[in-house]
Amino acid sequence: MQIKVNGQSHDLAVQDNALLIEVIRDQLQLTGTHNGCDTTQCGCCTVLMNETAVKSCTILAKQAEGASIQTIEGLAKDQLHPVQQAFSEEHGLQCGYCTPGMIMSTVYLLQRHPDPTDEQIKEGLAGNICRCTGYVNIIKAVKSAAKKIQDATI
Repeated sequence: MQIKVNGQSHDLAVQDNALLIEVIRDQLQLTGTHNGCDTTQCGCCTVLMNETAVKSCTILAKQAEGASIQTIEGLAKDQLHPVQQAFSEEHGLQCGYCTPGMIMSTVYLLQRHPDPTDEQIKEGLAGNICRCTGYVNIIKAVKSAAKKIQDATI
């Protein structure tokens, strides 16, 4: 199959039942995407597929044939992405296990809602679980990221 991950094209041999997360982590060695539950409940495995947030633990790799995938590793270029920076500054992470999925879901949320309300943030991150219960700081981080992105485009 052919897939583009973080801007790089890859031709890969995959089994019919291989999951996208397995290809990302095992074949491409991009271990920032975490596997937490295998049931779409926790959101740790969230990536962007054709600019839409998906949970890679329940997407067959073959379903991503020809798609453009962005993982947490693909966000930062010469410096941290504004969402990554905001999560760090606002202490929107604790153990860090949920953080890649939270960040990727936030990137997707801010593409659709550049200045989100608290309710939009809660709804946008509803598929992501923080077992450390860092939600107050996560919401602060999302708002900070929105401001950083707005300020950068002015």
